[in-house]
Amino acid sequence: MQTTTGWEDEFRDYVRARGPALLRAAHQLTGHPLDAEDLLQNALTKTYLAWDRIEDRGALDGYVRRAMVNINISQWRRRKLEEYPSDELPEVTAAAAQDVAGDVHELLEQALDELPERMRAAIVLRYYEDMTEPEIARTLGISVGTVKSTVSRAMAKLRSALGLPR
Repeated sequence: MQTTTGWEDEFRDYVRARGPALLRAAHQLTGHPLDAEDLLQNALTKTYLAWDRIEDRGALDGYVRRAMVNINISQWRRRKLEEYPSDELPEVTAAAAQDVAGDVHELLEQALDELPERMRAAIVLRYYEDMTEPEIARTLGISVGTVKSTVSRAMAKLRSALGLPR
């Protein structure tokens, strides 16, 4: 049997306690469950390696989320575009909305999945992680003005996909 140090036990307890919430955030960033698992695993690996340098244990969620955002940005900057985003999203009819049994959450997930990655990241950081526009700009490496226009265009696409008035 292998013995662990106190900080390894602390890290293991942290992952057990916060893993599900962090996985949900990773899924919001990637839009795909398997990609979310990979993203979270990479972020937790970075956190594990930096564990002794993280003094404020209350800021661990922020550290892991920031690592996920940075890793996700690096991945989509490196990746060649295989799918090209469209200016027009397919319309969601009232009948289609009823087929989904009125589950607005599921419709929102689908609409988020259809957004280009930068738009999805900006929406997740703004409305799921409650970051300010300057924080989002620093995280994504873009200007505050670009954050504002990206979030605005993304919200318009989401409203349209959900059949909401603009």
